[in-house]
Amino acid sequence: MTPLWTSADIASAVSGTASAAFEANGVAFDSREVTAGDLFIALSGETTDGHRFVDQAFAQGAAGAIVSQPVDHPHILVADTRAALDSLGVAARARTSATVVGITGSVGKTGTKEALWAAFDRMAPGRAHRSLKSYNNHTGVPLSLSRMPADTRFGVFEMGMNHAGEIAAHTRLVRPHVAVITTIAPAHIENLGSIENIARAKAEIFEGLEPGGTAIIPHDSPQRDILIEAAQRHAGRVLTFGLGQGADVRAMDMVPSKSGGTLITVQLPGASLTMTVGQPGEHWVTNALAVIATVEAAGGDLAIAGLAMAELPGMPGRGARSNIAVPGGEALLIDESYNANPASMRATLKVLGEQMAARRVAVLGTMRELGDHGPRFHAELAEPILSAGVDFALLVGEEMAPLGQALEGRVDFAHVPAAADALAALDGRIGAGDAVLIKASNSVGLGRLVAQLTGGALAGKD
Repeated sequence: MTPLWTSADIASAVSGTASAAFEANGVAFDSREVTAGDLFIALSGETTDGHRFVDQAFAQGAAGAIVSQPVDHPHILVADTRAALDSLGVAARARTSATVVGITGSVGKTGTKEALWAAFDRMAPGRAHRSLKSYNNHTGVPLSLSRMPADTRFGVFEMGMNHAGEIAAHTRLVRPHVAVITTIAPAHIENLGSIENIARAKAEIFEGLEPGGTAIIPHDSPQRDILIEAAQRHAGRVLTFGLGQGADVRAMDMVPSKSGGTLITVQLPGASLTMTVGQPGEHWVTNALAVIATVEAAGGDLAIAGLAMAELPGMPGRGARSNIAVPGGEALLIDESYNANPASMRATLKVLGEQMAARRVAVLGTMRELGDHGPRFHAELAEPILSAGVDFALLVGEEMAPLGQALEGRVDFAHVPAAADALAALDGRIGAGDAVLIKASNSVGLGRLVAQLTGGALAGKD
């Protein structure tokens, strides 16, 4: 098997000096994630120094390391390991002839990335590559690039940001042939000040487009014109997707499927496609349109992409569904515990409202990075909660107080200060046949509640 990297190739890419010859088949900068044959990059951060974990990395099977000080293991010596990570990512991008897709957005970028990868992997089995997890920041993007094999046919990379200028840096590393914005929502508005500034920051993704590249833009976004204007400065082609009249890639018909998803007919500039979106909710229809637009721009097989969308599983923390043991039987758990902002909260509450169930329970945690807008955005969740027919709402986090005030006297709810208090507050509140939605920003920690419930924490309680 051809190695991902040889020590000679690494040394050339990062302008370093090799202490010995070695071959690596993976790349990691977290020693806890190192597996046999990996290259370990010893990054120095604000709170710790990766050089402290070099021995641990090699104990776990690392083949070599990039370091800024000599170690007693095969290594590449450089002046700055963080700069070396960027350089390795640049070299990985330069050596491939893959069609590369970059994705950003306030909502839906990870799900869309996974759906695109599933489609491309069907078209080119074993030769599709994507960012793992949500590796979309200043270390995650070059790490994901550095893991891309040279013979990759399709590469899909997620890009995130908290401040203006960050996506511009990411996209110049990725150099996408197709750049996708899923949607614009008030995530990170605390740092960026306005929804328009969020749109401008996301639109930085077009700055790295390869000559003649394609920009994929959400047609139904109120910030569409801002995005199109930015895209036209860099893209050879602009495609819009959405539900509204005038979208280049549009869902013409939508019918609920027996499996809980949606049967749609997609109209493209030169073709039409009837397909099933396996994941429930209108927001997943929109994600699917972004996937189809991107596959068309990348020259992929639309029919295969449709099959991939029909069979796409839910992701942990991002829509995964499971049955949990509760008194009297089982309840449905919808796990959306990884991320939350006003738009995604509304979308997933709508999905809950469409779910057939004995009762609907919503466990909602704080939405982060909303700044001074936070109280208003939290309070405004009252309307989608009521529209979804929620029978009981558990609010988690002090920032949820405005929502509690908005719900007073309108729906049964409880408010607890932290995720650690959530399980006890649900005791006696969930029964057989219920549907339970858990959604919050990841830092709230409701993933622990998901683990408790799927582990049977309420089973047998009366």
